[in-house]
This record gives sequence, C-alpha cells and structure tokens, in this order.
Amino acid sequence: MRNFICLILILFAFMAKAATVDSLDVPSAVMNKTYKAAVVLPASYAKNQSNYPVLYLLHGAGGNFSNWLTKTPNKNLVKNLADQYNIIIVMPDGEIYSWYLDSPSNKNSQFETYITKEVIQKIDATYRTIKSNKGRAITGLSMGGHGAMYLSTRHPELFGAAGTMSGAMDINYTKFKISSEYINSTKERFEKLLGTSDVSQDVFLKNSIVNMVDAIKKNGMPIIIDCGVDDFLIDTNRELHSRLLYANVPHDYTERPGAHTWPYWENSLPFHVLFFHKVLKSNGVTID
Repeated sequence: MRNFICLILILFAFMAKAATVDSLDVPSAVMNKTYKAAVVLPASYAKNQSNYPVLYLLHGAGGNFSNWLTKTPNKNLVKNLADQYNIIIVMPDGEIYSWYLDSPSNKNSQFETYITKEVIQKIDATYRTIKSNKGRAITGLSMGGHGAMYLSTRHPELFGAAGTMSGAMDINYTKFKISSEYINSTKERFEKLLGTSDVSQDVFLKNSIVNMVDAIKKNGMPIIIDCGVDDFLIDTNRELHSRLLYANVPHDYTERPGAHTWPYWENSLPFHVLFFHKVLKSNGVTID
C-alpha cells in the first residue's frame, strides 16, 4: 500500500511539471466562422510571470489543428518540446486545403488574413507572449511548410524565424511525384482554391515559395528547411535550396532518409525547435 501511495505521489509530481494543452476558440471575422487552435503551455508558464516566445506550428493538407498532438508516434512530442525550451506552441487550424493564403475565388478561405490578423492577436491577448517578431517563429509540414514560408516571407514584421518540413515549395502540382489519380484530385482542389488549375497562371507563380527568393533575401530571416529523400516533394525543396544558394541567402538545409510520414516529422520537429531556440536566444527572449 505504501509503495502504491508513493507511486501516486510521484505521478502527480510528474504531472505538475508537464506542459498543458488548451483548446482555444479563435473567431474569424474575415470568414465569419470560429476555428479551434491547440495551445501548449510549458509547465513553467504557471509560475513564471515572464512573457514567453511563441512557435506557430502548422498542419498539412487534409488535416486540422489537433494533428501535431495526435498523429506523431510519440503523443507527448510537442508537450515535451514546449517544456524543454520553455516556449508556447500554437497549432491553429488551416482547414483541409487552404495553403494558408487568401483565396482569390473563395471568400470562405482567407487564411493568410486569419493567421496574421486574427490568430496572432488572439494568442497575444490571451497569453503572456513576446508581442514582437523577435519572439515568434513559424514552421509546419507539407501544406503547413508552404504556409510557414509564405506567411513569414510576406509578414517579416510578425515572425523572426521560419521553417518548413517536407513543404511544397512550388505549388505547381504537375511537379509533385504523385499518381495520375492524385494529380486529378489535386487539380480539382486547386481549381476551387485559386479559381484556375492552369499552373502557368500568375496566381500559381506568385504564391510559390521558389519564386519568393528576392523577398526572402531582403527579409534576412533565419530559415530551416528539410525534406525526406523519398518524399514526393523533394524536388521542390531542392529547387528552393538551389535558388537560395545562387542568391547567397543563408539558410539551414537538410535531406534525411524518410518520406511524407509522421515518423519523419516527429524526427524533424526537434531540430526545428532547437534552431528556433538559438534564434530566440540571440534575440534575448528565451526563458531560462
């Protein structure tokens, strides 16, 4: 009995030191809808009254705000990283095929405005955060990798560092290494999102990260990029890497064994958070 009581006390002590997860409603005036966001608060947040840096962590196509908490093999991955680096991690919803941009043809898909003007403001109003780009980083997987690079490039006043894991750095879907059947469904989804499926149109060109190198260089933001060598998006990542090298843009680029899978992203995320921690530390906003 004594051993059982000791075990319970140890368990409660461990739980008291573990990160907690909030499910937050984030209304969108621009889309007249309310979405959920998962917010992981490190254990230290309850006792330390400092303002905390924030990592925005985006999900991929077909997913939702809960994916990073439910899909990784280790379900405590995000919580452990929040505790390890004393950082708030926010996982907003980007619906199943928003690409985190403002659709020119669908008024109900305005996710650039939603993330940059509604989610961040809600988070800053709800939690003790560093309310400047020096205390914000953003990354994501696949569609979320595109979103992280897209939003950070277009809004350097909001973010101080950015990353992408297995991201679609060129939304020209004809370059994806996927089956003809999947190409057709992808074509249909882009038609609904962008108002056209013609990849030669300006809306595809201006919204692809590979064509934003000049802006990325001008911003001078620390960037981390990685992709699995067996990923169907590896060529778009290699193309961005090549263009950044040609333009003399500093960035961290890695290819690892793996494909477009959650085990790959579980392995990738800790490298991103470590990268961001170093940037945040150089900005003087980390919590010791």
